[in-house]
Amino acid sequence: MSRIITAAMPAHGHTVPLLAIAADLVRRGHEVVFLGGARFAESAEATGARFVALPPEADFDDRRVNDHFPGRAELPPGPQRLAFDAKHIFIDPAPAQYRALRALLETFPATAVLHDCFFNGALALALAHPREERPAMVSIGVAPPMLQSVDTAPFGLALPPLAGPQGLARNLELNAQATQRGEPLRQYAAEVFATVGATLPAVPRSDSAVTVPDLYLQLTVPGFEYPRSDAPASLRFVGALPLQRQEEVELPNWWEELADARSVVVVTQGTLANEDLTALVAPTVRALADRPDVLVVAATARPDGPEQLAAELGGLPSNVRAVGYVPFDRLLPHADVLVSNGGYGGVHTALAFGVPLVVAGSSEEKPEVAARVAWRGVGVDLRTGRPEQADLREAVERVLGQPDFRANARELAAELAAHRPLEAIADLVGSLD
Repeated sequence: MSRIITAAMPAHGHTVPLLAIAADLVRRGHEVVFLGGARFAESAEATGARFVALPPEADFDDRRVNDHFPGRAELPPGPQRLAFDAKHIFIDPAPAQYRALRALLETFPATAVLHDCFFNGALALALAHPREERPAMVSIGVAPPMLQSVDTAPFGLALPPLAGPQGLARNLELNAQATQRGEPLRQYAAEVFATVGATLPAVPRSDSAVTVPDLYLQLTVPGFEYPRSDAPASLRFVGALPLQRQEEVELPNWWEELADARSVVVVTQGTLANEDLTALVAPTVRALADRPDVLVVAATARPDGPEQLAAELGGLPSNVRAVGYVPFDRLLPHADVLVSNGGYGGVHTALAFGVPLVVAGSSEEKPEVAARVAWRGVGVDLRTGRPEQADLREAVERVLGQPDFRANARELAAELAAHRPLEAIADLVGSLD
């Protein structure tokens, strides 16, 4: 069996997929070390892997990300904040991540490093050392790939593909603009990488994240990603990871109501972006409060969520059931629509159960995820992170009223079910020995 390092940025959405992969590799008999954020130590050790914490200069608590990065909160979601995050959250820690990997490899000579696609220390390691002097580098795509292509507009614009010569011309122009716009950031990254002896290629930085690793394994299926005729052979689609069941949770006393004749609409802001329930949960509840034929389940993902929501609304409407934590693998089979802020993992969880979506996301990769939901015909993209009640109501009614959304979601569920991502990852890692 192999020695394998798994490494992740110290953020929930980056770490959880790598934890699932680490746990599976341990079950298969591999010796695994998990390199990640200190707050995930217990979760990492529960996989059976040995945990090694990132150095303090590369660690932070993503639940209080604005406290760690002064000035970020003042920037509006969009290009400015994305540039700030790229520079300070993802590029600046690369040397410390690189040194942590190098130190670990001295005592644990791994055959492969599996890392989330934003863990730039692994990219630096791949660039600083020839293949014969380092482990195989396997990047895990925990967000839509940012690879430029003649077939797509650049990442960040949330534009779906456009067919024909018009689309090719549009993509050529927009990609050239994105490359020029991103050159100062690429130069900044090149200077940071140079401090550890790594030479960043003179191509768009987003391309290097996909083309430099020996393998880039995207956690989706071809049916939920824009086609790229010029994608490198190293880019593989392995499917979405299965939902990881946490500790058993007692089901609420209203659970049997999910089986009655009403349509079930689940709304969530995910596990981290839930501090302000007025962004999506509260307006969704208000938008559907007068619909006796709809049962709204507000999954707040926080223990005080139901109380906070009730306080915000002056009491819960009669057709609303609020809950803190609830197992989505038990809840989503009852759902007719999921209203979501567009997290990559959460959207795939809904699609795995054939549930269509209404997506309202404005930060990180969420607009791109939402655009793919609309492009694939599995839901509605509201193109904002704080939608109006009228828009939410119209979108939910549209998804409930048009069977094609459900049919497309079920088609994609079948494609997801045909993939075995953990087996595929294990097989590919085994082929690198």
